[in-house]
Amino acid sequence: MLYWCGERWADAQEAIIGCVFVLAACAGILALSTNPHGGEELKNLLAGQILWMNYEQLIPVVLISVIVLTLWFGLRNKRHPLKFYGLFAVAITSSVQLAGVYLVFASLIIPALAVRKLTANGLVYGFITGALGYGLGLCISALMDWPSGATIVWTLAIFGVVVAALFSKRRKALN
Repeated sequence: MLYWCGERWADAQEAIIGCVFVLAACAGILALSTNPHGGEELKNLLAGQILWMNYEQLIPVVLISVIVLTLWFGLRNKRHPLKFYGLFAVAITSSVQLAGVYLVFASLIIPALAVRKLTANGLVYGFITGALGYGLGLCISALMDWPSGATIVWTLAIFGVVVAALFSKRRKALN
């Protein structure tokens, strides 16, 4: 569906993806509205339970991730939006079940946004930004006894702004 929309309304692609995200979150609310434990399930769906994962939950997601990465890098010369959207859908669906909607989307968007102006080593700096945001978020969560998923999202956001500002100043100094 996103590929089809991108073909017809490329100028509104990001807004359409945002709308799909909001609709999916609301569908979760509606699906859980009659569940007696729906509030807790909804919290887990949105914010995740990253500290309470067990190996039975983690191993299938690791295997799915290995398959997705193998296909992504193995089919690198066959660039097509359907390949991206298909692999993206599989990766997101498996990740959201463990980490929650907010943490997964923040992990995808914030590091990439922070380093988007870099032409060299952007992917490496994006991974470092994400890893440091996660590490710092988990430490703050443990020290303050705050929910880990929400704390990591905020830490990623703050750290992402700092990284973007540092790279912006560095670019200006080089010019």
